[in-house]
Amino acid sequence: MNKNAMAPGRRSAEIKALCRHFIEEFSKGKAAALAVIDETNATNIVYHTSTGEDMRGTKDIKRFFSDFFDAFPDTHGTLDDIVVEGDKVAQRWTLTATHKGEFMGIPPTNKRITIWAIEIDRVAGGKFVESWERFDTLGFMQQLGAVPKSAQRK
Repeated sequence: MNKNAMAPGRRSAEIKALCRHFIEEFSKGKAAALAVIDETNATNIVYHTSTGEDMRGTKDIKRFFSDFFDAFPDTHGTLDDIVVEGDKVAQRWTLTATHKGEFMGIPPTNKRITIWAIEIDRVAGGKFVESWERFDTLGFMQQLGAVPKSAQRK
């Protein structure tokens, strides 16, 4: 056995700690969120988003989240579930925020939103190196009033 190989239980605990640290810092506001991106992500990370567009590198991710925090300055995340298998981690989280600035062409609504997401990340060298994220895009747009809610079926 390789002496440098980390025990699976220890590796799992370290990956979970990385995820918790990210969401805790992310929830402290824009400056902390942008700083934790550099701290927890490889500079060449590939982030596969719900929109179908990949973000490549921490600069792209920071640009997106800078715009997001400009529109939703009180953003707060909660890590609901976390499962680690090898070098991958599956996370389910909930995000709450108030829409105070323009986002994706949608003028501020002052509406409070709650969205959920599921993300699978690959970790190497103690940092996120690749992520696949899916969030409730439809629910998000409906809460902002950009997409009408479906009529209730009887």
